[in-house]
Amino acid sequence: MNKRRFGRTGLQISEMVLGAGRVGGLIITADDATRRRALRMCLDAGVNWIDTAPSYGDGASEEALGWLLGELDDAERPHVSTKVRLDPAKLDNIPGEVEASMAASLKRLQRGKVDLVQLHNPIDRTQDGHTLGIDQVLGERGAIEALEALRSTGITDHVGITALGDVDVVKEVLASGRIDTAQVYYNLLNPSAGRPVAAGWSTQNFAGLLETCATHDVGVMNIRVLAAGVLATTKRHGREGMITRDTDLAGEERRASAALRTLGGAHGTGAQTAIRFALAEPRIHGVVVGVEQLAHVEEALKAFEMGPLPEAALADLETLYVTDFDQNV
Repeated sequence: MNKRRFGRTGLQISEMVLGAGRVGGLIITADDATRRRALRMCLDAGVNWIDTAPSYGDGASEEALGWLLGELDDAERPHVSTKVRLDPAKLDNIPGEVEASMAASLKRLQRGKVDLVQLHNPIDRTQDGHTLGIDQVLGERGAIEALEALRSTGITDHVGITALGDVDVVKEVLASGRIDTAQVYYNLLNPSAGRPVAAGWSTQNFAGLLETCATHDVGVMNIRVLAAGVLATTKRHGREGMITRDTDLAGEERRASAALRTLGGAHGTGAQTAIRFALAEPRIHGVVVGVEQLAHVEEALKAFEMGPLPEAALADLETLYVTDFDQNV
């Protein structure tokens, strides 16, 4: 398993990050033997990071990782990142909410600290619904100040965000110099964080967000590389919730069909092709992959062995991106 420098953290992160979330679901729902086997397969292949959150299975992901990682020797335990999602109805005491969330996470994880804590809320200019406004993020007694306090007391080594919401506002947060890492949405169906796309792009345009991360030496984890499973299978599991604006499942299915048809099946399975697409982007440091079964672990690990998509394959996708898939959907 190759490793990449994880931005200003200076850590060397494995190209595959095991995602312990709801969409894949193995860490949350599988039997104990399967969970142990999946973790062992990843560790033996060189995976050195696991990403979780309190919302994944309402704490079940963190609880499972608590005992799973507790069974390992210190030397083989991977890095762990978790998150804090603030309730927009409880923003009168952000430091207290962050502290309480982390205390609960650490109890479930059965550890005294984590390597990285990330703000999980989407970020907008002003607060509404499930988003946080930039003042709640960067302002006095805001979320980042609260996460920095966790870092100063040794509860975490690094502070990050999930880079969703209004892309211009997210870029302002990244440019503040206070963010070590970002989880960035990037995949075969929406590569706008990494490259120019058609004018009037129909789904959310992340407008070169990866370059902003690179400029400020922010470590990048790639989220939704499989587009919630749409790029991996035509079977729907009911956990394909869209997390980007102007995006719906039917449209994602049409785009996935066009992208995979364009590449012609020459680069592995759909999931492997999607992972290899992300690996071809050097500004991504770790690709978060969620799995549902052991066969998916094997499939993903093979993709990382195969390496980035070749330049010719990337060139074949160009027409899709400059026309917003119009000629091929």
